[in-house]
Amino acid sequence: MKKIITCIACPRGCQIEVSLDDNNTVTGVIGNLCPKGKDYSVQEVTQPQRMLTTTVRVNNGVYPSVPVKTQSPIPKESIMQAIHELSKVCVSAPVFAGDIILENVADSGVNVIATYNNPKITEE
Repeated sequence: MKKIITCIACPRGCQIEVSLDDNNTVTGVIGNLCPKGKDYSVQEVTQPQRMLTTTVRVNNGVYPSVPVKTQSPIPKESIMQAIHELSKVCVSAPVFAGDIILENVADSGVNVIATYNNPKITEE
């Protein structure tokens, strides 16, 4: 079996052909113009992963939510579980970029971190 992947590892956007045997083991990769393309295409057909970016609610913050992302890609099949877990999260201000918002999201071993500051509302 052959799969065609459009590589996103660099700006070239190579069309990479990945050959698989009957056990879904990669037997060949052609069309990549850089080593990153081979690694990306093999990963994409064997164990696709994605970065997750979303927002979570914030109590007593200047903004009602804060943008967050996974620190590294998580398995594509875990995305919906991660979104479900994050939909239940509400943190208290202040929140700072880099703060860990949720550890081990979707049992992936990856933490979710804030990507923006959200200061606490000050009463005057």
